Amino acid sequence: MPGRRVAVTGLGVICALGKNTSEMYSALRAGRPGISPLQLVDPTKLRFQNGAEVQGFDPGEHFPGSLQDHLDRFAQFSVVAARQAVQDSGIPLSGELREKTVIATGSCVGGQATQDIGFVDLYQRGRGRVHPLTIPKVMGNAGAGHISMEFGITGPAFNVSTACSSSNHAIGQAFHMIRSGMAEAAIAGGGEAPFSLGLLKAWEAMRVISPDTCRPFSKNRLGMILGEGAGMLVLEPLDAARSRGAKIYGEVVGFGMSADAHHLTAPSALGAASAMRRALNDAGISPDQIGYINAHGTGTAANDPTESRAIRDVFGAHADRLAVSSTKSMHGHGLGAAGALEAIATFLALREGYLPPTANYQEPDPECDLDYVPNEARPAQVQWALSNSFAFGGLNAVLAFRTNPR
Repeated sequence: MPGRRVAVTGLGVICALGKNTSEMYSALRAGRPGISPLQLVDPTKLRFQNGAEVQGFDPGEHFPGSLQDHLDRFAQFSVVAARQAVQDSGIPLSGELREKTVIATGSCVGGQATQDIGFVDLYQRGRGRVHPLTIPKVMGNAGAGHISMEFGITGPAFNVSTACSSSNHAIGQAFHMIRSGMAEAAIAGGGEAPFSLGLLKAWEAMRVISPDTCRPFSKNRLGMILGEGAGMLVLEPLDAARSRGAKIYGEVVGFGMSADAHHLTAPSALGAASAMRRALNDAGISPDQIGYINAHGTGTAANDPTESRAIRDVFGAHADRLAVSSTKSMHGHGLGAAGALEAIATFLALREGYLPPTANYQEPDPECDLDYVPNEARPAQVQWALSNSFAFGGLNAVLAFRTNPR
């Protein structure tokens, strides 16, 4: 589709793999999962014991005084990642640019820790009131609001809540706004902090959480591992980035969305394939130009063969030449933040020339018959990549990326 080219000039991340992009890339390069025994909740109250938590996070290091009490953990992560991304980009967010910058975040469960505390106060402790900041801490758009105040950005700001596709939808909308001229810059991504007992019990009831670890596409996979954190990207017109001499990680070149219209939780290969095709069409590229796919790859019995079939449907014979990996095997399933974490992992792969592996892979599955980059990162020079996100509700969002054009 004609319009301005959109560069990614800043990345910021905090997740189980590290508190910045350097630490995250080191873990991805080493194929080192950030999955460990739960510490934020009492695991004896759950059927599963492990998660991908952010280790050693001290809010006081990032939010002075009482400010930390105004933000739930997911919003804290979102602001920390946004600070990193803006600093990394060097973009001068001042004057008129503040009015023309969009903030697009993705979060599907919002302030779960805050909500849990309120319910404990009401129903367990018998208190007659909850914390007066409960609503602004719980709301899913809290990250977007605090990022806006952090940088004085007065342009469009919003949060997308489409379950596990939230961040991809947010990044894609920001991309389209810049490409069309509706905005001159964007901070886009997502944040999530799902480790509260109430929400974990809800996931437990679905019987999709692995009792040990996440093994996407491996025949002996047992389910997903939940993760937390945030990822943020700074997007701007490619010409503007070049004119100010910015470091450029690559380009967002396409965005595809679809709905399965099939089932609330069961995935559809047709819907996933449709989103991938639409991303390719939006980018104006053919399937055989793609060299790598960061898969949705949850490690569940249903998702992995369905996604594999969808990839074969879209790419045909070229599917045998594709590298496909799931970084959820290392940073866990970040729910609304998943797409942002995976977009950052993909841009780091394109920039550094190493494809992240699917960790914990043990046993080939006849229904998952692609090259999943098992267990070890692989040197590769890839120019074009896709990043897949498929959500409950049958809501799909796929981003297409290009390495930095010389």
